[in-house]
Amino acid sequence: MNQNSIDLLLTQPVPEAIDAQLVAAYRVHRLYQQANPQQLLDEVGPRIRGVVTGGAKGLSNALMDQLPALEIIAISGIGTDAVDLRHAAGRGIHVTTTPGVLTADVADLALGLIISALRRLGEGERLVRDGLWGTVNLPLARKVSGIDLGIIGLGEVGKAIARRAAAFDMRIAYNGRREQPQSGYRYEADLVELARSVDVLVVAASADGGEVLVTAEVLDALGPEGYLINVARGKLVDEPALVEALREGRIAGAGLDVFVDEPHVPPALRDLDQASLQPHRGSATLQTRLEMGQMVVDNLAACFRGELPPNRVADL
Repeated sequence: MNQNSIDLLLTQPVPEAIDAQLVAAYRVHRLYQQANPQQLLDEVGPRIRGVVTGGAKGLSNALMDQLPALEIIAISGIGTDAVDLRHAAGRGIHVTTTPGVLTADVADLALGLIISALRRLGEGERLVRDGLWGTVNLPLARKVSGIDLGIIGLGEVGKAIARRAAAFDMRIAYNGRREQPQSGYRYEADLVELARSVDVLVVAASADGGEVLVTAEVLDALGPEGYLINVARGKLVDEPALVEALREGRIAGAGLDVFVDEPHVPPALRDLDQASLQPHRGSATLQTRLEMGQMVVDNLAACFRGELPPNRVADL
């Protein structure tokens, strides 16, 4: 079959080199560029056979149902929480991800947020940029090396964070769905107790279940000298409770790459000096995005050849 006759929908931009491959192989329609997305869907929706999207954006059931010819949802990322896998499986639609390649970048950013939050790098940079060095004294920061680090979710990203943390002489404990004795790290089945026992709590868990993990109780257990880092999904944290804990000094600070309603960040968080914030850039390096994009290309090509895509999520 001539792939150039296949219509593809992009919900967000991809790297230029990947975009060029898609344009060469398919008829590409860019939903993210449309002033009136519904008009585009009305025109091409019945012909769309593939969707390329991101892990955070996913594809809603309402949008999926406007694409009757859809065969594959190719996610550039590892999260599937923004796609209803049962709904897709019921339609016979493949859902694919890009596992493995973004682990190092997300773990690197987690360490960067730990250092930024504890050493108050954002405040220091603003002071220098505002010409206030020498006139304003910043509070002393928190030492990073040798802290107690708690990790929620000891999957591939969690393990990569732990390996990096070990180089900073951090003592590592974790909470997860099951104990992993071979890891060599301390397991704590009770999340509140984990928070109580560490200086920094990093959220690296899968969000497929969707439930809030870091509650007000967990934040109170972390305490006024503790820090929260989130590189997983914003919805895993009770965001209003986090804002209040930061405002009231019930925790010392936070480093956040993800938020509940992206790209909207609560103004209260933006106003807090003790919050180090990033615009969901965990995998946002050129090298990794190119690798992810190539996996997307390969998954699409396999599907349209009538094969099982190599990174297909198992049917539910």
